[in-house]
Amino acid sequence: MTTIADRIREIREAPTGKQVAAFFDYDGTLIEGFSAVAIARARVRSLEFGLGEALDFLLIGLRGVESEQDYAEVLRATKPTFAGKSYAELLDFGATLFKEETAAKLRPQMWQLLRVHREMGHRIVIASSATRFQIEPIAKEIDADHALATDVEVIDGVVTGEILGRPLWGPGKAAAVRRLAHEHDLDLSSSFAYSDGNEDVPYLESVGHPAAISPQNGLRAVAIERGWPILDITNPSHNKWEMAVRTGAFYGSFLVGSVAGALGGLLRGNSEEAIQAGASTGNDVGMALAGVSVKVLDGEDYLTSARPCVFVFNHQSKLDLPVLVHLIRSHATGVAKKEVKQVPLLGPILDAAGLVFIDRADAGKAIEQLEPAVRKLREDGASLVVAPEGTRSATPRLGKFKKGPFHIAMQAQVPVVPIVLRNSGELMWRGDQLIKPGTVEVRVLPPVDTSSWTAETMGEHADEVRQMFVKALADWPVEAFDDGRLTRTSGVFDE
Repeated sequence: MTTIADRIREIREAPTGKQVAAFFDYDGTLIEGFSAVAIARARVRSLEFGLGEALDFLLIGLRGVESEQDYAEVLRATKPTFAGKSYAELLDFGATLFKEETAAKLRPQMWQLLRVHREMGHRIVIASSATRFQIEPIAKEIDADHALATDVEVIDGVVTGEILGRPLWGPGKAAAVRRLAHEHDLDLSSSFAYSDGNEDVPYLESVGHPAAISPQNGLRAVAIERGWPILDITNPSHNKWEMAVRTGAFYGSFLVGSVAGALGGLLRGNSEEAIQAGASTGNDVGMALAGVSVKVLDGEDYLTSARPCVFVFNHQSKLDLPVLVHLIRSHATGVAKKEVKQVPLLGPILDAAGLVFIDRADAGKAIEQLEPAVRKLREDGASLVVAPEGTRSATPRLGKFKKGPFHIAMQAQVPVVPIVLRNSGELMWRGDQLIKPGTVEVRVLPPVDTSSWTAETMGEHADEVRQMFVKALADWPVEAFDDGRLTRTSGVFDE
């Protein structure tokens, strides 16, 4: 079996540039499972899923999909999903399902391969038999150069449900790859392709560097016979009941610590400081009960040496707040959306702890809403903790940085300290309610001096700091463990 590390070495030995392409199948390859499941669930929830449609899918499931004709039957069965809806409506539908459900199934190992191909300047291509509505969100998320998908007919902006051209199943996908190569003069002999499906043998044959990803039995046999790399990748799985108990223990411990701190603050006359101290203690105990640890790989001294400062972090997960509380401890304030203030128990605790709540819908008053945080920096010497992306990302992709946090640092005449979180999302993705056990890896980068910044060049400074995050994530230090892992999170970067 080939390892992720082996594949990364193979990629880095290939020629650089856009003439080399990296083709990625979607369902079962970039993600675990099938994106169509999320569509079916959404249709069931909306009561659109009729009995006839259900019977069609049952028959298809019993018969299986072994040919292009069989796949055409699948597409005919899915016609009610698309017919009569506007193209824009279906794109929005696909984007919502991706953000709320499918993105959590993304394989972090495949994300790393994507990142290495991007470093090499390769042309990134999604190649899938799924419809464009399923493919477009992931294509945007990974900045794909092309998205090869099964297209449907659109008349006057409305989708008819009829298929345009040849479905990208089996030989159809291989034909689409060759057509793209002809149009852009690609070197297929130096190119890469990834898939899990038996039908994708012709597609994998079309490039010089195929790889079978957790392949179905038929593809596995072909890969063994032909000496193709086989990467068996599985996202870590955990007992949900145990996760529920651990998650409840975390929240309970955090709340108990915060309430104890609040009571202590009433006695000592400093409720904000006492709540932060109590919350920090309860948070540490809760994380231990949840099976979560935090490892600072380098730069730990910067957590204290540059205060007061503006700490900025990449936002992936609800777990980010506990991680940052663990790292920063006290004498700091943060920023949260105003809706959090209304959450029972948690909202009042965070309010009493000094968090600043903002209305994201009123972007024009962002700086004005952050004035209390600027005042704390200037007058109290309390550091600010803020996510410049503004919201949690659905994948490890780093979003665009907003300028607000950097304006604050400049106005308060304090440095910016970047805190880079590698994998908090893998322990609790955006839509998750339960915490997975594991270790969150962190790098704290050197403080960034803001004394020479100006308002006119703030966009450039925000981009410069963002590039520090991009580089840190791309050059993440790894270790080899006895069980073959390269990091402390099982299933990621397997050796």
